[in-house]
Amino acid sequence: MARWLPRSTDLTRFCQKLNRVKTLEDDMMETSFNRCLSTIDLTLLGIGGMVGSGLYVLTGTVAKEMAGPAVIVSFIIAGFASLLAALCYAEFGARVPKTGSAYMFTYVSVGEIWAFLIGWNVLLEYMIGGAAVARAWSGYLDSIFNHKIKNFTETHVGTWHVPFLACYPDFLAAAILLIATAFISFGARVSSWLNHMFSAISMGVILFILIMGFILAQPKNWSAQEGGFAPYGLSGIMAGTATCFYAFVGFDVIAASSEEARNPQRAVPRAIAFSLGLATGAYILVSVVLTLMVPWHTLDPDSALADAFYRRGYAWAGFLVAAGSICAMNTVLLSNLFSLPRIVYAMAEDGLFFRVFSQVHPRTQVPVVGIVVFGLLMALLALVFDLEALVQFLSIGTLLAYTFVAASIIVLRFQQQKGDVPVPAAGSRPSPEPHEGPSAGELKEYESFSDKLQLVDRDKSKEHREPGQLKAAFEPYLEFLSDFYPGEVVTVAVVTLMVSAICLCSILVFGSTHLHLPTWSYSLLLVLFSLGFLLSLLLIWAHEQQHGTQTFQIPLVPLSPALSILLNIYLMLKLSYMTWLRFAVWLLLGLLVYFGYGIWHSKENLRESQAQRLSARYVVFPSGSLEERVQPVQPSAEPASLTETDTADGKR
Repeated sequence: MARWLPRSTDLTRFCQKLNRVKTLEDDMMETSFNRCLSTIDLTLLGIGGMVGSGLYVLTGTVAKEMAGPAVIVSFIIAGFASLLAALCYAEFGARVPKTGSAYMFTYVSVGEIWAFLIGWNVLLEYMIGGAAVARAWSGYLDSIFNHKIKNFTETHVGTWHVPFLACYPDFLAAAILLIATAFISFGARVSSWLNHMFSAISMGVILFILIMGFILAQPKNWSAQEGGFAPYGLSGIMAGTATCFYAFVGFDVIAASSEEARNPQRAVPRAIAFSLGLATGAYILVSVVLTLMVPWHTLDPDSALADAFYRRGYAWAGFLVAAGSICAMNTVLLSNLFSLPRIVYAMAEDGLFFRVFSQVHPRTQVPVVGIVVFGLLMALLALVFDLEALVQFLSIGTLLAYTFVAASIIVLRFQQQKGDVPVPAAGSRPSPEPHEGPSAGELKEYESFSDKLQLVDRDKSKEHREPGQLKAAFEPYLEFLSDFYPGEVVTVAVVTLMVSAICLCSILVFGSTHLHLPTWSYSLLLVLFSLGFLLSLLLIWAHEQQHGTQTFQIPLVPLSPALSILLNIYLMLKLSYMTWLRFAVWLLLGLLVYFGYGIWHSKENLRESQAQRLSARYVVFPSGSLEERVQPVQPSAEPASLTETDTADGKR
């Protein structure tokens, strides 16, 4: 039976395949897309993705059911938490100006299988999100006409009562998705101008709401007679924060569009900062005027703004609010349909998804196959499926992507930049590679001429510490860590940090409820996992990181990404178990696709196969001379190659 078991070398090679990272091109500005989007275009795309129907519905729901007027504080905290994730996206979008968003960022820093799973979840997130917004758009428009569309459909088409299916087919929702798909397929410039138009109308309506709202404001609605400013206390504010956090998830459309930006190094960070700032300001100010116009406990959660104007005697303002809501939902639809095909394109271009989706139309310069296919799938979801049970799935996909992007920032920041040569820290004793000998008198093989230079000029490497190496100040205390190559300790520390964060958040969420831990064990576990989190953070901080890059860098690394990881994991664990069950099923389907197709057709897999056929080596002789030889890499050829080099040395 032992011979049927996989060998350790095979397992090692298999794990290396799963965790291989994407090799970036030398010229990352080269693309088959049309780089036509400016900072303003990207900013409006981000605003369109964030300021959707949530502004008209979410503010009233959180104010009445969770936080009262303190919904303002909930949006401030949620905006700050979203900023941590947004800054991570901004740094990656500037450094790696390629489409794919969280998928691409994970692929270039963490590993292939993790990148595929992130991309696979983002696909479902966008499909469900777009279909859900289309159904909300349809329902909102139908309510304006007293549900005549719904009644006509139920009368002439019929209804059904089947699990996971809607009560009736929503033809209006499917139609708006098909129309939006047609416009998106015309190119990035057409999509951008269409988004400009709807965003301008939406922002005009928001401006009207703010002006009229402050005119009609009554400060007594925050008084103790109406329940006070924070009637549900701190717990209500934090519960509202968890809900408000999902109002800001649309900024990743900017990162997904970085390959179509004219100057992504400058435009992407600025657009993310501007759009997140404007969206946060809009949510906060609308919450202020809404809770000042009418008492918070009398709000209608389904149509809070329109109802508030109606009760103050301005029924005509409800039509403006309805128009703004529909335009805002249109921008969210465009954002979903714009981002989804580009992420599919990135996965197909890397060979992890079906190649047909990597085709770019020569005239419009957009992935037209992905736009049409996934537009039709979205329309089908909106037509027949009951999406209310699946909407929570959006949260877990988004939070998982945020977590991996934050972890990727730490890993990438402590890696050597492209072109750098990994050398051990000063005074270290690196573990010998298979091609290196134990003594200076033996022949040493180096992968590139740069390695030779590092060998010859070792004194310089002692003075200059590369990213990922231990800082000089910590070397006397952590000398044993000098034996590792740059970045290895940081990678292990990031994994430890994430495991500690999962355990810490699990105790916080389930410790006193599901686990029923006694107070002493609850406190002890909190202290232990908190120490694990902090020690991992300190261990990462004790290493050198990249400095002086030309692109935007998130401040306070590794603290900022670590806080983002902790918050995202906490919010994920607050989701229902049914959400996790559906998530597990979708992950299993994704693994079938990856192991059935992606791992074999990956470009990195093809690149490895080519590298195994031919290898270039620089051979350093004891005398210090240098000779290049090119030969097939064969396990049995090693003694022969040494003979060849010995002969060459004798000739010299």
